[in-house]
This record gives sequence, C-alpha cells and structure tokens, in this order.
Amino acid sequence: MRAAKLHGAGNDFLLFDGHDASLQERLPGVVARLCHRRLGIGADGVLLVVPYGSTEARVLYWNSDGSPAAFCANGTRCAARFAARRWGWESMVLHTPFAPVPARAAAKEVELGLPAPLEVGAWHDLEVGSETVRGRRLVLGVPHLVVPVDWADFWIRPLDPLAPGLRAHPDLPPGGANVTFVRSQVGVLEARSFERGIEAETLSCGSGDVAAALVAVAEGWLPPPVEVRTASGRTLRVAPDGKAPACSSRLTGPAEWVADLEIAAELLA
Repeated sequence: MRAAKLHGAGNDFLLFDGHDASLQERLPGVVARLCHRRLGIGADGVLLVVPYGSTEARVLYWNSDGSPAAFCANGTRCAARFAARRWGWESMVLHTPFAPVPARAAAKEVELGLPAPLEVGAWHDLEVGSETVRGRRLVLGVPHLVVPVDWADFWIRPLDPLAPGLRAHPDLPPGGANVTFVRSQVGVLEARSFERGIEAETLSCGSGDVAAALVAVAEGWLPPPVEVRTASGRTLRVAPDGKAPACSSRLTGPAEWVADLEIAAELLA
C-alpha cells in the first residue's frame, strides 16, 4: 500500500490515491495503526482522495483514532496539493461530506473557498473546575469552540485540564467540539488547537482557525484578511467574503510534502 505524508501548517496527514477502489473498505480499519506515532507512521489523520471527472475528487477523512469526520480544512488543503502533484490539477473541486470545496494549488500554497458556517452560536460562559471562560461555537463542517484568552504565557501554557474539559463540556451539544484558544496581537491572531478524534493539541486546526478568524473580524479584534499564527510557526490567511461570522471565506496557506511511503504489509495485518 502506497501513501504520501503531507502537513498543513504542522497538521500532518497520510494521503491515499483513490484510484485503488479497495482502499475505501480497507482504510478505516487500519487508520489508528497508521497514525500511531510510535507503532505506526504517525499522523493527525488519513485522507482518501478519489478522483472523478477532469478536476474533481471525493475526499474522505478519518481522525487519528479512526473516527470519520465531515471536514478537515488543513487535510483538504493537503488533498489539493496531492491532486496537483499526482494529477497535474491546479484548480479543482474537492467534494467533502461537509460541502464541495473549490481549491487552487500554486506550488505549496493552497487556497480553499469555504461556505458559511452551518451554525453560529452566541457567547457562553463555560466552567471547567475553578476556571470560567467565554466561548463561541461555530460549525464549519465540524463544531468549533472559539475561546479568547489573554495569557501572557500563551504558547507554553499547558492546555490540560482546561482544553479536554471544554472539548467535552456538558453545556455543548452531543459530540462536543474542537477547541481553539486565541489571543489577538498587533496584526495577527495567535491560535492553539485541541481536536476531537485526536484528543490532544495539534499544531494547527484549519477550520478552527477559520472559525476563530471569523469571530475576530465580527468582534472587531482585527480587520480582514486575518493572519492566523499557528503553533507550528506557520501562518494561515483567512479572508471573509461577507459580513462575519456568518459568511463564506477563503483559507490560504502552505501544504507541504513530507514523504512518499510504501507501507509494510505487517503494519496492515
């Protein structure tokens, strides 16, 4: 079984060519093994890119624990880079369970055109232990909780136990949400992400960064387009296409090729 490893702002994935029709049945059962960072290859998730037509593909995504998800923005950017390199596509439409997503790949820079969030919630106070934070929930394919903070030690503060407590907070709808902590600085929005299905901090969550940027514009923290600095040190750009936060947007940033892989049969057994 062959795969490629890519990362979008540090959010890393294994990508498979859907020309092999057997992969849709084979992959779900081995995702957790493939993504294990000691016993497998290591990744935040797996994508199967199934081409059809001249420049369209269906994109299926699984989190590192093997659970499927309707959308992963960084993963979809990596899928666009994968299609560009494998099949020579520059402009394409990637059909995710969330929505058809137009994409453009120019070298390692990939832009996605994203629809408006399916849901935009109000601000809520949420208690975790002795700590209370404010959060706003948006559903951009998958649910995100945007939590503004003013931590002086933003990049080094442990997210445990606050992030896991928010991710599965009883005041959220069933299934909880990805959590994006944000700090507004001059000209940039800093973001740290704790993701469902990985149950840990990731170096970036693309759709979470979009949700955070839309909230930042709506609240007047920053003007559009918003530069989002991720924990990887890479920056993503979010450009709202209307009145935030209930509007479509464009997400642009690097999707970087790490390796081409031949996966050993014993890992899949």
